[in-house]
Amino acid sequence: MAKKMHKGLAILAISSIPLIMTLGNSMLIPILPQMEKELGVSAFRVSLTITIFSIAAAIAIPVLGYLSDRFSRKAIIVPALTIYGLGGLLAGVASAWLDNAYLWVIVGRALQGIGAAGTAPIAMALTGDLFKGAEQSKVLGLVEASNGFGKVLSPIVGSLLALIVWYGPFFGFPIFCVISILLTIFLVKEKKKKQQPPSLGNYLKGLFTVFKHEGRWLFTAYLAGATGLFTLFGILFYLSDVLETEYNINGVLKGCVLAIPLLFMMTTSFTTGSKIGKNHHMMKMLIVFGLIMMTASFASLVFFTRLVPFISVLVVSSIGTGLVLPCLNSFITGSVGKARRGFVTSLYGSVRFLGVAAGPPVYGWLMNWSRTGMFLSTAALTLLVGLLCLLLIHVKKKKDDEQDDTTHTLFKKLQLTTE
Repeated sequence: MAKKMHKGLAILAISSIPLIMTLGNSMLIPILPQMEKELGVSAFRVSLTITIFSIAAAIAIPVLGYLSDRFSRKAIIVPALTIYGLGGLLAGVASAWLDNAYLWVIVGRALQGIGAAGTAPIAMALTGDLFKGAEQSKVLGLVEASNGFGKVLSPIVGSLLALIVWYGPFFGFPIFCVISILLTIFLVKEKKKKQQPPSLGNYLKGLFTVFKHEGRWLFTAYLAGATGLFTLFGILFYLSDVLETEYNINGVLKGCVLAIPLLFMMTTSFTTGSKIGKNHHMMKMLIVFGLIMMTASFASLVFFTRLVPFISVLVVSSIGTGLVLPCLNSFITGSVGKARRGFVTSLYGSVRFLGVAAGPPVYGWLMNWSRTGMFLSTAALTLLVGLLCLLLIHVKKKKDDEQDDTTHTLFKKLQLTTE
């Protein structure tokens, strides 16, 4: 009973980490128009507060992934959350009291991006370290659901904090980070490493072995994850614009409307992670089926302009995304041994961040080009990625499901012969 309770508390702590990361961009979306007025800057310069966060995270993620493999996951997660919170505090203090606030807001957001790099991707690797088999897939599904819950919650929380003062969301970051830091320190217990970490040269050799043997399907999985978040944030950007310009829906109500498709994605992610176990054949089929659902939904949106039918059809794509992401998480986390898991999951996280960062500007351009063209090109992209997943993602043999894969064995041999 005590062991089960300890596991439950550890899962709670791990799940708090991606939730914190998700708040980074979405919680600020409701205050962007007010930020533009208060800081006296253009809409483009305000949008850079979102872009700089994602770019800083994408650059820092592989570095922190390597460091988490060399030292420990907690040794990266806790300082990363601290930097994340301090970045938010800096941006809040600058907005409240400094004349040249915009510059310091950008610096604070860059710090937050660096901090975010050590959160969700490392949490995936930590989950792979602490849990095995079907339990690992279930916890990874919960981690993805927590990520989705953060997306649901953040626009609403941001709107509520902005009711106090427009820069209130900046001060929300350090509060949430402190909670996650305390949960991680006291509730997550890592196993001590039995061997000395490999040198950088040997580590890179091991990574080369990974991508030599597994690269074709790994990069396909990376592409699928990036596509899922690219289309999700791109379409939500379009919906956000429509809610304001055509329906005059703003503030908390707007956050609640945007939360509807995200709520379906979160629920599907949790359910999928709970059911897939280590059935790789099922994972592959769900990835392909999810991308087909996304394709059908995006193509159908061409014919719907009224809000309720539009959101109803959009929910189908969100359910598809909720099928795809937990399966990708489980595939990628289980693709390598513990020694290099941090880098491989972090690279995946980096690609996902780039997908998030690219979505709004690309869809902004597509909106000006053609509404029909936007939805049809989105459908074409998800269909292409679905076909690539069908052809290139391989399924392990049943006898390999309960043990480390061949790549992990190659790693251990390489480490023994080179150290």
